[in-house]
Parts: sequence; structure tokens; C-alpha cells
Amino acid sequence: MAVADAIAQKLQIDSGWVRQAIGHAHKMPGIARAAAPPPVGTPKNWSVYRGRFIDPIRIRAGVKFWQAHRATLERAEQEFGVPANIVVGVIGVETIYGQQTGSYRVMDALCTLAFDFPQEHPRAAERAAFFRSELEAFLGLTHRTGTDPLALRGSYAGAMGLPQFMPSSWDKYAIDFDGDGRVDLFLSAADVIGSVANYFKAFQWQRGMPTHYPVRFNAEKLDKAQLLAPDIVPSFSPDGFAALGAELEPDAQQHPGPLALVELQNGSAPPLYLAGTANFYAITRYNWSSYYALAVIELGQAVADAMPK
Repeated sequence: MAVADAIAQKLQIDSGWVRQAIGHAHKMPGIARAAAPPPVGTPKNWSVYRGRFIDPIRIRAGVKFWQAHRATLERAEQEFGVPANIVVGVIGVETIYGQQTGSYRVMDALCTLAFDFPQEHPRAAERAAFFRSELEAFLGLTHRTGTDPLALRGSYAGAMGLPQFMPSSWDKYAIDFDGDGRVDLFLSAADVIGSVANYFKAFQWQRGMPTHYPVRFNAEKLDKAQLLAPDIVPSFSPDGFAALGAELEPDAQQHPGPLALVELQNGSAPPLYLAGTANFYAITRYNWSSYYALAVIELGQAVADAMPK
């Protein structure tokens, strides 16, 4: 209730309304379990991860979505510079184009993670603070729009709608792209498409730039530790890449911006490596994961390839 009063004071809204909303939230043990870190030593596996998202069901649903909203996707690409296949890839990975938008009450999810975040997580305090800020954003959003905060449902983390925007992202990046005077990420495909494209533009998506290039190693020069040190943050020029033993194809050698060596582990099999551009990094701003980013890229491309000619 102290948090409720602090939120009400900060947002300058009725404390009774905030207290009632938080007071009706339920602690959900399943949400806390989902937020807990995986067991130590759990291997990452790109092939398994990829198989969850690039499958016939999502590809067929993606083709249907693209066909139904072709003009809006083209308008978003023209306005924001984000290709249709990237927008389609995100919506497909997140919710299978609206088929799976989440069944948890958003209030339950945000309150569970704000007040009972799993303590075994190495960044538990930081994550709990993040979800308290998301709870504040959610209460501000629902109060401003006259929406019952107990009515909305989403993921175990409180992400909402077809694009699974967190409340703060809805505040900052969601736009009215269908011109009806309101933002609806649950039912308006146009608002969803425009909002996803606007999100990437806000994170410096660069029109016309590839997301990644193939890379091969020169064993004599290879300094993999130095190449991987910045993680997925683009930090090396093409020449700097080559000097450390990561060689690019001729077209990639002319790339105008920095690159990152991206490593995707494959369980006991050899990892996959690629050279990620600033646009690959922009996709990871949606979800801090190179596995996620490549799944978005490959699903979008698979849908594009399946589109009737």
C-alpha cells in the first residue's frame, strides 16, 4: 500500500483507485517460477530455439497476416524504414499474429514480479525495481485511458497485445496508425504494425542496412575472446574484424558501420557465428537476446519466401 500511495502521488491520481487496483492483485507462484533463472549449466541451443518459432504454423499464419495487411506494412516501411518482413517476424515470434497474447491478468503479473520477484535471481533487486516501474506505467496507462486495470491480460511478465509491449513501451512507442484517435495493440493490426516499426526507428533502425553477414575464421589470426568481449554491441569496423581473424564476404567488407561477432550456441554441436550490424542490435532492444533477433529475422524471411508470387 505504501507503493500504491507513492505511485498515486507521482502520477497525481486518486490513491484509493491505485490501492484498490493493487489490492485486487493475486500473487501467482507460476509467474515467479517462470521468472526464475534456468538451472546453472543449462546449455543454450540455437537449433532447438529456432525450431520453436520457424515452423509451418507460424509461417502460414504469417502469410495470412501479411496478405491481409500488405498496404499497412508497406506504409510502415515507407514511413519508418523498417522492412515488412522484420515487423511480420516480430509479431509472429511474439504471439503467432495474435493467437497467443497471454492469459495472465497484467495486474497479477506485474504485482507478483514487483513485490515477490524470485530472490535466487542474480539481479533480483534490479528486476523487482523494473517491474515496480512497469506497474506504475500500467496504472498510469489504464487510468489515462479509462481502462479497468484488472481486465487486461498478457504474458507472465505483463507484456500486452499482439506485439507484447510492456506498459512503458506502450507509453513511449505505441502509436495510432489506423487514425481512429486511440491506440489499440490488442485489436488494431494497423496500430500494432505502426507501433513495432516506430519502436525500431526509436532504437536507430537504419533504412536499407542488412541485419547480419556470414563470417568465417582465419585460425592464424583469430582472437575470439576479444571479438566476443563487447557481447552483441557492434564495436568493430570490417577491417578491425579481419585483423582479429573474422573474415567477411566482399560485400560485407564495405559495410559502413560497426559490427559485432554474434555467437549462438548449439548445445554439444559447434556454435553458429555471424557478423551482426546495428540493425541486428536494434532487434535485440526488443528482447535482449541474439537468439530472439535471429528467430525474428528468419521467421520474417520464411514468411516472405512463402508469400504467393
